[in-house]
Amino acid sequence: MGKLVEVRWHGRGGQGAKTGAMLLAEAASVAGKFVQGFPEYGPERMGAPMLAFDRISDDPIGLHCHVTSPNVVIVLDPTLIGKIDVTEGLTEDGVIVINTHQPPQEMRSKLGLKGRKVFTVDASRISIETIGREIPNTPLMGAVIRVTGLMDFGKFIEVMKDELTAKFRNKPEVIEGNLKAINRAFEEVQGE
Repeated sequence: MGKLVEVRWHGRGGQGAKTGAMLLAEAASVAGKFVQGFPEYGPERMGAPMLAFDRISDDPIGLHCHVTSPNVVIVLDPTLIGKIDVTEGLTEDGVIVINTHQPPQEMRSKLGLKGRKVFTVDASRISIETIGREIPNTPLMGAVIRVTGLMDFGKFIEVMKDELTAKFRNKPEVIEGNLKAINRAFEEVQGE
């Protein structure tokens, strides 16, 4: 990927798109990158479609606007596919990572994509099995690190452990579950 990577997250309120974008930005910042991480809300209610964004760069970022041509698209909720155009503006060399049990070939066909990389991982199942509830943002970050190489995975895990420990200091099972989810998605992501 080039020096500036723009990421767009598609999800619904309550699924963790904003949190995922902010954690990805934090991890990239600790890894020495320049970052931006911000949400965009439609109607602010649980379950409503929403977007979140990241910009990650080796150089200072001068842009301060909506991401219109993402290099990476992350889809937390596959029911959004067909309702909104999750591929809108995706660059020719772009990557899309979808939370689904369906194989990448099936999603490529469903999206009508050619020439772009499609990856899938069942982040919902992974989160239920490791965290105890369906919250796909954390495992999706592991998949995104694997398919993009945005940063060293070991460094990413260190940062995530620190962030999760700060937030869930008295809940070691939540910290451990999230770290397991990230590792599993890193290993289980499929692509073509």
